[in-house]
Amino acid sequence: MRRNRRQLLQAGLAASAGAVAGYATNAAAQATPKSVVSVAATYITVAGTSDLFPVRRIYCIGRNYAAHAREMGSDPTREPPFFFQKPSDAIQNVAPGSVGDHPYPTLTKNYHYEVELVAALDKGGRNIAKERALDCVYAYAVGLDMTRRDLQRAMGDEKKPWEIGKSFDRSAPIGPLHPALAAAPLEKGAIWLKVNGVTKQEANLNQMIWSVAEQISKLSEAFELMPGDIIYSGTPENVGPVVKGDVIECHIDGLPNLSVRVV
Repeated sequence: MRRNRRQLLQAGLAASAGAVAGYATNAAAQATPKSVVSVAATYITVAGTSDLFPVRRIYCIGRNYAAHAREMGSDPTREPPFFFQKPSDAIQNVAPGSVGDHPYPTLTKNYHYEVELVAALDKGGRNIAKERALDCVYAYAVGLDMTRRDLQRAMGDEKKPWEIGKSFDRSAPIGPLHPALAAAPLEKGAIWLKVNGVTKQEANLNQMIWSVAEQISKLSEAFELMPGDIIYSGTPENVGPVVKGDVIECHIDGLPNLSVRVV
C-alpha cells in the first residue's frame, strides 16, 4: 500500500513537472513570435551615401497653390488645408541622372502629373508649433504625385473617397533625399515640370498657401507624426495628362532633377 502511494505521489510530481516544463516551453515560444509572411520594407535613398530612409507614412496636401486650387474648382482664400495618404510602397526610387521607367497604371484613360517638394521627417510629435516644425525635417526631395484623374473625379462626383485615384502602385516617384542642413531652407525657389521638353508647370515654392512648417504643424493636430513620415507638399497649376512614351522631367532649385518615362 505504501509503495503504491509512493508511486502515485512520484507520478503526480512528474506530471506536474512536465506541465510546468511544457508551459515554460510554450511561453518561450510565445515570447519569440515568428512572422507568418515576409513583407518588404520601403526605403528612399539618401544622396551621396549608402544610407536608406525608412518610409512609415506618405502624407500629401491637396490644392496648396492658389492657381492649382482654382483650376480644380476650389477657392483658396477660404479653405483650410486638407490631406490624404498614399501607401508607403507607392514609392518609386529614381536615381539622379537617370530616366526611370514609370508604368502607366490600369483602369485610367486620364493619367496626370503633379510635381511636388517632399519633406522627410526624422522627428515627430503631436501639436507641433509652427516655429519648431522645421526641426523635424531630415531631408528634402523632388517627387511626383501621379494621379488617375478620371477615377479621382468620378469618385468625387459621387461623394465617395477618391483613394483609387491617388493611392496605387508606384504613384509616388521620388529622387534621393538631400539632408535639410545642405538643402534648407527650401522656402522659395523655382519648381517646374516638363513633358517631352515642353514646360507644363512652373511656379515658386514661396507661392505655397501653406508652408512646409505650417503643413507639419497642421498635420500634427490630426496625427502623431513619427520618424519615417514624408510629406508631399502640393503642386502648382497646369496639371495635365501623359501617355505611354512621354518623358517627364521635374525640377526644384537646390535639388537634382527627377525624370521618368511613362511605359
